[in-house]
Amino acid sequence: MKSRARSSGADSRLSVRKSKAEKDPNKPKRPPSAFFVFMEEFRKDYKEKHPNVKQVSVIGKAGGDKWKSLSDAEKAPFVSKSKSEVNDEDEEGDE
Repeated sequence: MKSRARSSGADSRLSVRKSKAEKDPNKPKRPPSAFFVFMEEFRKDYKEKHPNVKQVSVIGKAGGDKWKSLSDAEKAPFVSKSKSEVNDEDEEGDE
């Protein structure tokens, strides 16, 4: 079995560390997308119908499948709600 010798070029790239830019703790969060607005409602409904399911992954997969099966017309209320939240945050930032 042949072993590969590491080239010195790869080692030099590994040793150079770039420092991460520090995150601003006062930076506002992004507004939720239409999918996340949908998931807020879906989680409530799903937990009422399936009270024994506690796994986040099961709820998330069910929500994702439901979202994919929705038509654009069915997604429209969530899209408009997410856009209104974007506008609400813009207005708050202007004050």
